[in-house]
Amino acid sequence: MTSDPDKKPPIWRRYFLWGMPVAGIAAAFAAGIVFWGGFNTAMEATNTKEFCISCHEMRDFVYEEYTGTIHDVNRSGVGAVCSDCHVPKDWTHKMIRKIKASKELYGKVVGSISTPEKFEAKRIHLAMNEWERMKATDSRECRNCHDFESMMPEFQRPRARQQHLNAMETGQTCIDCHKGIAHSNIRDRATDEYLEQIEAPNPDFIRAIPPEYLASLDRVEAKEAAEAEAEKSAKTAQQEAVQAQIAAAVDAAVAEERAKSSGEESTAPAGGGSDIGGDIDWTSIASADLKLFYPGQASFEWVQNGKFHGGARPLTKGGDQCSTCHAKELDMIGNKIVAGGELEPTPIPGKRGVIDATVQAAHDAENLYIRLQWPDAGHNPAPFVDGGKMDPDNQIKVAMMITGTGIEMGEQVGCWASCHADNTYMPFDPGADAIVANGDVAGRLAAQDTVTKYISESRTEVEVKGRRGKALGGWDKLQAEAQIAQYLDDGTYLDLMRVYADGSASNGYLLEQRIVNDGEIAASANLSGGIWTVTFSRPLNSGAPGDVPLEPGKTYTVGFAIHDDFSAARFHHVTLNTSFALDDDSANINVVGQ
Repeated sequence: MTSDPDKKPPIWRRYFLWGMPVAGIAAAFAAGIVFWGGFNTAMEATNTKEFCISCHEMRDFVYEEYTGTIHDVNRSGVGAVCSDCHVPKDWTHKMIRKIKASKELYGKVVGSISTPEKFEAKRIHLAMNEWERMKATDSRECRNCHDFESMMPEFQRPRARQQHLNAMETGQTCIDCHKGIAHSNIRDRATDEYLEQIEAPNPDFIRAIPPEYLASLDRVEAKEAAEAEAEKSAKTAQQEAVQAQIAAAVDAAVAEERAKSSGEESTAPAGGGSDIGGDIDWTSIASADLKLFYPGQASFEWVQNGKFHGGARPLTKGGDQCSTCHAKELDMIGNKIVAGGELEPTPIPGKRGVIDATVQAAHDAENLYIRLQWPDAGHNPAPFVDGGKMDPDNQIKVAMMITGTGIEMGEQVGCWASCHADNTYMPFDPGADAIVANGDVAGRLAAQDTVTKYISESRTEVEVKGRRGKALGGWDKLQAEAQIAQYLDDGTYLDLMRVYADGSASNGYLLEQRIVNDGEIAASANLSGGIWTVTFSRPLNSGAPGDVPLEPGKTYTVGFAIHDDFSAARFHHVTLNTSFALDDDSANINVVGQ
């Protein structure tokens, strides 16, 4: 029996045979969807906060640190959980991260961080892994939420504006500055060499500054300039009222004296009791605002050490001045330090964090004239001194320093170049016994129990990093006498003028120590109507050792310090680096010719 070649197979057979591949494909497709959905669901489940803290190592250690930080709770209610910072968003990098993270399962099994002690022992290693990962990706996970193009300087503090601008221009990334933002900051456990390497700018990360950022920056700077001008006008009006009150009191006293002396002439000293610069019309000279803040134990070594000071790299590597970041936040800094903490272990209750002063400067053919004014603040006793007055003879002292040539970072930091961690009352003050024990250095410095300010050039070595437990500073590493003499000849010193509460004054300089010489200076000091007025003068160019010659066409870096409230040593208020020039209104202080 033969089959009929033209006869079609039964319909059920045709559909069965052809349907198998189609059904298989459909089944495989459906299975793939189910698998992918299940896989992705499981993957996302491992990205939840609940999963991350399901093991006690995370719950009891790092989660406790995260709780309450800005990424946990904030005014906008937008939080970030573990995976937002530690797991990439895109699929490819997420898978790579998950595979690498699988080794953490081994750590869980063997209990490598199962106790607080074990965790602390490995903490820096774990942190460095994350720092390096985020550095390599230009802080990719940070930028999922924080984009430079979305940042508005109007809503940032002045320092943050500047640092973000620097980051875009130089190629720095979020993790360079924001270590420890959600956990304990252990940056100071890393070596200086490691931090130097990992925080170095990467040219690949340089980006164009968004026009929106620049427009916002212009708006906030214009607003702040208007507010500053309004504040200055209000202060000027207040000072004019006080001066008018003083002048009226002086006129009344003069009239009374004339009446008593039967017509004998009596004149009042100019400038609130000052006969210094008597020919200067101070009312015609514009004043410049000076904000002096309380620095505590923030030494020259401290500001250069990246473990303590976030601005160390911009200062030492970028050439920024102290005022670049801090000029607009001195109230906050001074009030924070004076209250006590890391930089002030011995706070004085009630001491103000800032002094708002004004300065006027003038010159004639021969001399420089300076007039400084600020409000008195009464007396707040120092609890660590008998009687509460560190310098009972001087309710106030005023110092002005002019930066000479060749001083390390002198134009960036001004008088900070002389403030070292081993000066008196500073954290590495060697103490009287150690000073006396080092007879050679003590003899050369004529030091009994204190180390005065000095500049780094006067030492063969100054310890900045504190490696292997070394004391910061270099008080006992004195240069040879011939080298010190050469620095003096070269102008490598800080010209120092000081005025005391009784109007006496001293002229000198800072090099290997504070030197008082016979440099010419005249001064007066007066408290009237609650306002201190200190006026002093010195030759523009005396030619004397330690006097920086002042010449037209040059800009100098100066610093002012006020010891108020009977204070001494480091318990003063200081300015940041301040520019100073003759007949140049682009300088912070314009010395006007008369």
